[in-house]
Amino acid sequence: MNIIIRNLKKNFGEKVAVNIDSFDIHSGEILGLVGNNGAGKSTLFRLILDLIKADEGTVHMSSAQTDINVAETEEWKDWTGAYVDDSFLIDYLTPDEYFQFIARICGKNPEDLQQFLDKFQHFMADEILGQKKLIRNLSAGNKQKVGIMAAMLLHPQILILDEPFNFLDPSSQSAIKHLLKKYNEETKATILVSSHNLQHTVDICPRIALLEHGVIIRDIDNSNGQAQRELEDYFEIND
Repeated sequence: MNIIIRNLKKNFGEKVAVNIDSFDIHSGEILGLVGNNGAGKSTLFRLILDLIKADEGTVHMSSAQTDINVAETEEWKDWTGAYVDDSFLIDYLTPDEYFQFIARICGKNPEDLQQFLDKFQHFMADEILGQKKLIRNLSAGNKQKVGIMAAMLLHPQILILDEPFNFLDPSSQSAIKHLLKKYNEETKATILVSSHNLQHTVDICPRIALLEHGVIIRDIDNSNGQAQRELEDYFEIND
C-alpha cells in the first residue's frame, strides 16, 4: 500500500508544522522519519491518520485496487495500524482485556489472538499479561509495548509508529527492531517509524526522511546503512 502526499500544509497559528509539496512512500517500504523536536514528525503522522485536518493538500493511500483520500472515507482504517501516544489506549482496561477488545473489533477469535500474543512473549517479558493491572498503572515502557502490539494486531498493510523506542529498555528496543523487520519481510507491509534515535532508525529503515520546520529537506537512501554518517554530520554528533 502506497502513501501519496501532495501539497500538504498544516499551520498552528503562525508556526508552520507541515509543508510538503510532494512525497511518495512506496508499498513495502520501512521509512524512518527523523528531525529535531518540533520538526513536524508527529503532526505529519496525525495528518496521515486523519486525526487532524490539513489546511491544504491531500494524503492518499493507494494500491493497484484502490486509491482513497484519507480525509474522505474511513476505508483505510481496515488496513492501517498505528500507535502515536498513550491516548490510543483504553487505560481503564487491563492489557488482557484491551487485547481481547481489539481482537473482537478486528474479527479475530481467541485462538488467533493467542497465536499473535505468543509471538511477543520475549517482548512482553512476563510483565504485561496476567498481571491484573490496569493499563493506566503500567510503566511508560509497558504502555508503549501494549500500544505497539495493539497496532500490529490488525495485521495491517500500513503500520505507523511514533517514537516506538521511547521508554523501552535496550532488550525491548532490540526486540521491537527484530519484530518490525520480520513483520515487513513476511507481509510486505508499509511501515513508518519516527525516532530521535538515529542508530535504531538506520538499523531498520532502508529509506530515511529528514524533516525540519515541517519540510522534508532530505530523502536519504539507507539501503546499505550509508545514512549514519550523513545524519550524524547533519545533527553534529561527534565520535
